[in-house]
Amino acid sequence: MNQSNDNEGGEEDGISHLDSAPAEVQLAVDLIFLFESNHIDPKVALLALDIVKQDLEVKINKKA
Repeated sequence: MNQSNDNEGGEEDGISHLDSAPAEVQLAVDLIFLFESNHIDPKVALLALDIVKQDLEVKINKKA
């Protein structure tokens, strides 16, 4: 998605500054893109994210 030379939204000459965003923001944007480009129902995406969250919490708790 290439923007024109308008600086709205923190973009200059169509270059996104997402690369300077925190890792979790970059990952969230990637996931949203993945869901939308694959036409994943938002309810299904949320259910899948709940499963991922539970799995990651188990892994974090095992390290503690």
